[in-house]
Amino acid sequence: MQHHLADRVAWITGAASGIGAATAKRFAAEGAKLALTDINPEALDAIAAEIGGDVFTMTGDVSKKDDTVAAGRAIEEHFGKIDVLICNAGINRDTFAMKMSEDKWDLVLNINLKGTFLCCQAAFPAMMRNKFGRIVTTASVGALGNPGQANYSASKAGVIGLTKTLAIEWARYNITANCVAPGATMTPMLAGVPDKVKDEMLKGIPLGRFGTPEDIAAAHLFFCSPDAGYVSGQVLFIDGGMTTGA
Repeated sequence: MQHHLADRVAWITGAASGIGAATAKRFAAEGAKLALTDINPEALDAIAAEIGGDVFTMTGDVSKKDDTVAAGRAIEEHFGKIDVLICNAGINRDTFAMKMSEDKWDLVLNINLKGTFLCCQAAFPAMMRNKFGRIVTTASVGALGNPGQANYSASKAGVIGLTKTLAIEWARYNITANCVAPGATMTPMLAGVPDKVKDEMLKGIPLGRFGTPEDIAAAHLFFCSPDAGYVSGQVLFIDGGMTTGA
């Protein structure tokens, strides 16, 4: 069996649950060495124990530069390099724009957009030294606009612009940067949505089901595999056809 990520060191943020945890498990099965970070130490340790083997874990806040720099340095010190960065950590705090507090705006932008930037910046020195890197960021169908999500939509649209810029700036170091944009995916974030709202959401998905964390993990694997060596600056909407307009 071919292992597409054999001996690759992969740093996954927000790895304690949902898409991050699914990606960690998929990458482990593909031979990657894992560095998992999250703000929830107990859940992070549980995922690491489930995967087994040499899994490096570290808690921290992606919106704090000191935390991201410390993580990048610790991961490189532990494994000797960083090949892959999956920027998965993210939150939402939904409120209609006219009522949205400055705190809710700042919190979502700081974690989703600034946090992505800081993690990319923290992983860059190791990738530059090794002349190899695969960065995958996380946008959303919400980047196209969604009622009640001015902060979330703005943060995810910003992630797309950031990713495309990194793809240009860092190409000289053999670093690719791509973006996954999930639709409605069955994660803890979606599980908290009322059933009536979820039923309405399903009506807008041509495939008639919600995505799974494993669906997104498969896209993460593609972008980080040898098959995607000439793919950079791209955004892949993984949404069951939601954004077709059908």
